[in-house]
Amino acid sequence: MKWLPAAELRVGIVVSKKVGKAVVRNKVKRRLREILRRLHLPQAHLLVVASPEAREADFAELFRDVVRALRKSGLVQ
Repeated sequence: MKWLPAAELRVGIVVSKKVGKAVVRNKVKRRLREILRRLHLPQAHLLVVASPEAREADFAELFRDVVRALRKSGLVQ
């Protein structure tokens, strides 16, 4: 996860073909978008790159991983 300070919140989500076919990749992207929407993030440009392990993770696991990554990157406390 990478981020830069900005005047508005913009999010890019990258899910490679290693994650799975289009249906699986879109499912991971939908989950990540919903997680980021629920977190009410500060204004920044944010890039989220999903790993192949995201395919098997349920929503709660993915949520914990995203929050952990955001804390590690310093975007949220």
